[in-house]
Amino acid sequence: MVQRVDGASVVVGGETVGEIVGEGLCVLVGVTHDDTPEKAAVLARKLWSVRILEGEKSCSDNGAPLLVISQFTLYGDARKGRRPTWNAAAPGPVAEPLVDEVVAQLRALGATVATGRFGADMRVSLTNHGPFTIVVDV
Repeated sequence: MVQRVDGASVVVGGETVGEIVGEGLCVLVGVTHDDTPEKAAVLARKLWSVRILEGEKSCSDNGAPLLVISQFTLYGDARKGRRPTWNAAAPGPVAEPLVDEVVAQLRALGATVATGRFGADMRVSLTNHGPFTIVVDV
């Protein structure tokens, strides 16, 4: 999920571990069982070039930063019962390297990328510009 923001940060244990200032994107990355490093590279290119910033610009157009945060709960399924299941989410040892690959690919493209901390209890704050939120699935 991608949100157009006017600043965003993530705090773990009272410490700010990632922050972007000004216009940019806050990206919540969920990894499922059939995701691959190739899909991570496609996602990075899409995030870098998607034209959802002010004036139909992309991060690559104006060097806008991205805050990338892993979020396995994007694959939660609450259709049955009262408790969601996360069976569709890849386990940590599979998911963490793929989230890292998205970040590495973005940086290779020239992006300024801040991150959360994989598996941590994070507090995310942001100012959603719009509000504007889209799902990017590759």
